[in-house]
Amino acid sequence: MRAHETQADADLALMRRVSAGEEQAAEELYDRFASLVYRLAFQAMPTRADAEDAVQEVFVRLWRTADRYDPKRAALVTWVMLISRRHLVDRLRRTRARVKASALDERQTEAMVAAQSDLGGMERDERYRELMGRVNKLPELQRTVVIRAYLGGQTLRQIGEELNTPIGTIKSALSRALVRLREKGPAGELAS
Repeated sequence: MRAHETQADADLALMRRVSAGEEQAAEELYDRFASLVYRLAFQAMPTRADAEDAVQEVFVRLWRTADRYDPKRAALVTWVMLISRRHLVDRLRRTRARVKASALDERQTEAMVAAQSDLGGMERDERYRELMGRVNKLPELQRTVVIRAYLGGQTLRQIGEELNTPIGTIKSALSRALVRLREKGPAGELAS
């Protein structure tokens, strides 16, 4: 237990020095964690240059928030990884190329309407229009995933890669969308 306390005390002292603007302390922090942060960034970012930029941004954030470090709440390595992860998620959200879901919806809807017309049957067309009306009321990510998976024939992995979104998020969006599509509120409206 004493070794743990000693490390926690040393980490707190380091972060206090970083907070005070001591250049040597900032270099120590960087030397200690740069490779760890880089590995995380390299796995998350689309290019090596993006990963390198993200590492620099993470360390700027660490230096600016050094006064908030509390060894009672987390070990320094845990705190550094948490700050890194948050920054990478924020950066990915900011830079994520958003596909215009409405344009995609219109093209795929028109293609499906044409295909359904070939199958014939007014009842089938009416059910399809009702379903597409409900799909179009889904939140953007859910709508995009449903259309790409069921109408576009894409795998969830392909959708995740194209949207630069984790596969777990894509699976959750699809699951929530399917639950919402199965539920009917008043007059057949989507349940909120």
